[in-house]
Amino acid sequence: MAHETSGFTAASSVEAAASSGSRLRWNKAPEVTVYFWIITVLCATVGETAADLLEEKAGLGLTSVSVFISALLAIVLAVWVRTTAYRAGVYWLAVALISVVDTLVSNDLTGDMGVPLETSTSVFAIVLVVVFVAWYWRERTLSIHSIDTLGRESFYWLAVLFTFAVGTTAGDLVSERMDFGYWLSMLLLGLVIAAVALAHFALDLDAVWSFWIAYVLIHSLGASVGGYLSQPNRDGGLGLGTAVTSALFLSVILGLVVYRAAPREDVGHPQQTARHAA
Repeated sequence: MAHETSGFTAASSVEAAASSGSRLRWNKAPEVTVYFWIITVLCATVGETAADLLEEKAGLGLTSVSVFISALLAIVLAVWVRTTAYRAGVYWLAVALISVVDTLVSNDLTGDMGVPLETSTSVFAIVLVVVFVAWYWRERTLSIHSIDTLGRESFYWLAVLFTFAVGTTAGDLVSERMDFGYWLSMLLLGLVIAAVALAHFALDLDAVWSFWIAYVLIHSLGASVGGYLSQPNRDGGLGLGTAVTSALFLSVILGLVVYRAAPREDVGHPQQTARHAA
């Protein structure tokens, strides 16, 4: 899903970058590679398990933990905004924290406030659509390979926030409320993701929409994987627990981020904006 199909040209991209003093030298989003998708699903899994771990061990109450992690996320995003180029460590820390925040908020809405998963999923989906509409109306693109202005950064992180929210609640809805179980949920989500990839590569489905559809589904998959690994056997899980699962996946994420950041292979350059959509 890396190649652009929406008709941008290299000449127009370079001209636009040159004519706008507010544009950055580097695209501030990572290249969409196999590693990108692996780390994303790992972050979604950590969000599910780390949120449960914090809820169980912090002793502060679900709402207080949600506020604390949200404040930490705000600090990380503030640091991100001050950077002038893509920084792998800051980027993936923000993504992981967004996953945790969305899971905590989902648990708070469902557990403490009694909001049905169907309702929260629908509301988050509507908000996500509004973000996409506003983003496209303002920028005329939803490509993550042109995140080179403050406005596009803002829309991008809002989209990430609500794709995680939709993916988290939808994943819980499928695996728990619809009683599909973790294994069947993972299988179904995997098949749908494969169908989206096939539609993109074989049927020329637009690269931007292919990316964002898969991005939502990846978060649902991560939520199901996290539940399967951490939940006890009586609930259909492997029983590894939230602490072990979180530590394991965080270690893998850290290793992959360090490996990818060292040669800077996942940095998007302005010239690549014309050739990539998502």
